[in-house]
Amino acid sequence: MTFSAEVKEELAGHNSPARHCQMAELAAILHFCGQYGLDQDGGLTIGLQTENEALVRKCFTLLRKTFNIDTGAILYGEEKEKLIAKFGELSAPVDALFLKNTCCRRAFLRGAFLSCGSVSAPEKGYHLEFVCGNRPQAAQLVEVMKTFSVEGKIVLRKKYNVVYLKESEGIADLLNVMEAHVSLMNLENTRILKEVRNSVNRRVNCETANIGKTVQASARQIEDILYLKEHYGFSRLPDNLREMAEIRLEYPDAALKELGEHLDPAVGKSGVNHRLRRLSELAERIRL
Repeated sequence: MTFSAEVKEELAGHNSPARHCQMAELAAILHFCGQYGLDQDGGLTIGLQTENEALVRKCFTLLRKTFNIDTGAILYGEEKEKLIAKFGELSAPVDALFLKNTCCRRAFLRGAFLSCGSVSAPEKGYHLEFVCGNRPQAAQLVEVMKTFSVEGKIVLRKKYNVVYLKESEGIADLLNVMEAHVSLMNLENTRILKEVRNSVNRRVNCETANIGKTVQASARQIEDILYLKEHYGFSRLPDNLREMAEIRLEYPDAALKELGEHLDPAVGKSGVNHRLRRLSELAERIRL
């Protein structure tokens, strides 16, 4: 099961006890993936443009709890007019009366995500989106998310208006708002693992680069010292430089600190570096 499917399964299993929250979630489902239909006798039918069975079950559970409508029922007369009056034109934004309370806005976002939302697996990247049929619906989603300090953006993709989040923090905040707490925990665990892995990789890369620099520096130093030995002679070197040259040739792979410990008396890294630099400068002058 994909991460997106796991989130939807968790949200579908979340049942709000308050009728006003149930109405807000139902309104989101109907407006984002629902459609009205009429039978040959003028009866009202309700359909959902989805392949998600959990969403279908959730929608008709909410219809039964809020309007006492059974699955597959056809509405006539007063029942039909009451439902249309309550939810209005489904291509329009949800009536603001459904969104007055914070808990209802959470329920609305749950219904919207179940209807038209998706989220990528955090192992691959961070991307959450709602595919909306029109701009006003997308704008309403953005405004509702803003009330929870979650900043969504809208992009036009073919004929759809897509509300999206690309930052892991924003996605985590939205999962928390929708009360998908298990999915949030899984996202955070994956995010921590990725951060640790990236940190380790950066450290390894840094250490590898430092080792490479040390090896290159050592090779240049040895090349200069051998050149001096052949074209200048160690006997002409001051005692401290001669000792340094001999120690470097004896320990070609040693770091500066280790080289300094082999000198008598011992010398620090800066002192070793100074002596090696003087040897290289002398070799360069002789080459000229």
